[in-house]
Amino acid sequence: MSDVGSAGQRFLKGHGTHNDFVLLPDVEGLLELDAATVIALCDRHRGLGADGVLRVVPTALSLEQDVEPLSGEADWFMDYRNADGSLSEMCGNGVRVFVRYLIEAGLAVGPDVPVATRGGVRLAHVEDDGTIAVEMGAATLRGNGVATVQVGDRQWPALGLEVPNPHAVALVDDLDEAGRLLDPPLAGPDGTWPDGVNVEFVRIDEPGHLTMRVFERGVGETRSCGTGACAAVVAARLHLGADAPARWDVDVPGGRLRVTVDSDGSIELAGPAVLVARGHLDLATLTA
Repeated sequence: MSDVGSAGQRFLKGHGTHNDFVLLPDVEGLLELDAATVIALCDRHRGLGADGVLRVVPTALSLEQDVEPLSGEADWFMDYRNADGSLSEMCGNGVRVFVRYLIEAGLAVGPDVPVATRGGVRLAHVEDDGTIAVEMGAATLRGNGVATVQVGDRQWPALGLEVPNPHAVALVDDLDEAGRLLDPPLAGPDGTWPDGVNVEFVRIDEPGHLTMRVFERGVGETRSCGTGACAAVVAARLHLGADAPARWDVDVPGGRLRVTVDSDGSIELAGPAVLVARGHLDLATLTA
């Protein structure tokens, strides 16, 4: 059954801790998604409004050279685009919403669902209470990990990480130090972030519990960021040293995520995923 009919393109709207997405089913791999369409979809006044777009397409039909070989490991590819139309390697909150849709649509059978992303295959597990946990892989340092973050005339040392999205994590005593975050924070050193960077401001409340804000590249300040939560926990554990706990509660403006780091450095991200709306839209009219 085609995802485009006389009523227009099928869509769904969902969120994970208020990090919201438009999902576009494309089971036949026929949807040509460009930056202008993504920008229009994500516009909160003339479009549906979202932090990003998730195209749901069979991995074998992704038309991306680095992704198609993953079809033997995962049937479905999460083609994630930021609100400004740029491509992204992964999205921790988005992959949970993606899996929620696959299961509800009968395109996958839980509790374990592998998903192909530009950052590799991620295995999701649906827990008994509906929480979805995702194996995120290990974080790696960007360069030597030494970075800085600046907002206005204030500057903080930061840790540069890839999860696999790029992140600069600054530990702060007060989350209000970053101000209103209307513009992208400056992240250094120069040349470290050619494709942009997500910036996290993190307050360690106690071992095993932190609170954070995030400015996502291509979006702005969002109410949650899954890969950012993983990066924040890695930075917090490095700061605390050998006695740092493996499991953390991460509070974001949109709710709470659970992040667990195994002894080998692999990270599990867990949290809610909710589908809130579905319908059809006319993409041509949207971008006119």
